Amino acid sequence: MSEAETYDTRVQAIRAYNRPLLEDFGTWLDHKGFSEQTVMNHLGNIYLFASYLVYDEPLKKLDEATESDVYWFLADWFPRKALWASVRSVQVYCASFKKFFQWMGETRRVSSKTVAEVISTLKEERNVFLAQVAKSSCGHTLSVMGCRLCWEQQPGEPASSDGNQCVSQASPHHCITRSAEDDALLHFSCAK
Repeated sequence: MSEAETYDTRVQAIRAYNRPLLEDFGTWLDHKGFSEQTVMNHLGNIYLFASYLVYDEPLKKLDEATESDVYWFLADWFPRKALWASVRSVQVYCASFKKFFQWMGETRRVSSKTVAEVISTLKEERNVFLAQVAKSSCGHTLSVMGCRLCWEQQPGEPASSDGNQCVSQASPHHCITRSAEDDALLHFSCAK
């Protein structure tokens, strides 16, 4: 058997192993009273994460995932590979991961330590994950700062008229961009 065939065989075996986990997670969400659409969204998010876990060596099953896998998925792979990656989608992924790992902990598929580490990572690294997908229209990569120093024009108004374009010539400086999904203002430090 060739290396490619061996890889494909291993991936298919892991997907077959993960299928009942995803089904059971969906049932758990149903019993918690989530809408069908919410259940489908969470399942889709975890399915993509399962695909990430077999994207490269070492191949992993869902119940072998660690906080490090979640971190690198949200901080690197998802922003680069998912064309729909946005601030809102990262927020939804964080919720999906929290629910999924809580369920895996409740059903003893992972240790309580793994659950605590994942939830801690989701909370402590949230701004890192959001910064990876947040871009101003000038194309600079931004890091979340949470300040209002960029409100240079009228109080309560972003530095640019549309709320999206970095207009400062200073380096470094502060600017604001708007989340396309929920129109929330995001505050950033930007270095040209």
